[in-house]
Formats: sequence, structure tokens, C-alpha cells
Amino acid sequence: MMSRAVYPGSFDPVTNGHLDIIERASRLFDEVVVAVAYNEAKSGLFTAEERVRLLQANVGCHPNVTVTHFHGLLVDFVRQSGAGVIVRGLRAISDFEFEFQMALMNRKLASEVETIFLMPAEECTYLSSRIVKEIARLGGEVTSFVPHSVALALREKFSR
Repeated sequence: MMSRAVYPGSFDPVTNGHLDIIERASRLFDEVVVAVAYNEAKSGLFTAEERVRLLQANVGCHPNVTVTHFHGLLVDFVRQSGAGVIVRGLRAISDFEFEFQMALMNRKLASEVETIFLMPAEECTYLSSRIVKEIARLGGEVTSFVPHSVALALREKFSR
């Protein structure tokens, strides 16, 4: 039986922490679908299409990883994808409460879908897209937090 998992997120932008979780998940599952969430209520720095392209540019070394975007309920997307698992990253205790609530709600909506939590490498535990964007916006160097292509895309966005 083939195992497929979905790793959802906004990935605005993708960080080395996200890539670490993708790497870990790619070793645990036959296929990992990285799903960029599109939320009309949030205005991201990058469009969903730009986020998909940035992810695709940085996960090519994993042949069992695909990248797409989705609208609507995550559990509906997971079912449509033929996956049985949602992968979520936990950086710190502060992430746990929100992630726990989401996992329980997803279980209520789709009892056949499991959520697993992966912890990133220690050097990625403090990373967040929000902090990376703020550093880049203020002209700081972000190359140790994100892939080179993402650092360039951030520089371009904030130079306008």
C-alpha cells in the first residue's frame, strides 16, 4: 500500500524550516504533497502561484514530493488527493495549542485522516515566515534562513 501525506501551509515565504519538514516527511512517506493554502482573508506577500514556484524550485531533489495549491477545507483537499495523513511542523510549545486544536477539528471532520507532527532540526526551531519577512523588509540578510532563490525574491519584493 502506498502512503501519501499532505504538508499544508501558507509558505509565505518558504523557509529552511519548511524544507527540513519536507525532507523528513519525504523519508517517511512514499509521496508528499506540499499544499499551499490560499486564503482570501489573508493578503500574502507572495501570490499562491509564486509560493508554489518557489517551493518547486527547492524540492526538486525529492522525486516523491509534489507542490500544488488548494482552496477550501484542508480535509477535503486531503481526501481528493488520496492521502491519509496531514503533516504539521511543531517548532515550540507555543505552536502546540493551535496545532492540537486544528488536528482535533480535522479529525472531527474526517476521522479517517490522521495528523502527525514533526519537529524541525534544532537550528530551524526559531524560524517563521513572519520573522523572515520582517527582517527582509528592514533590509536584513536572510540567506541563512531561506533558500537563495527565496532571498532573491524577498529582496525583489521589498525593493519596489
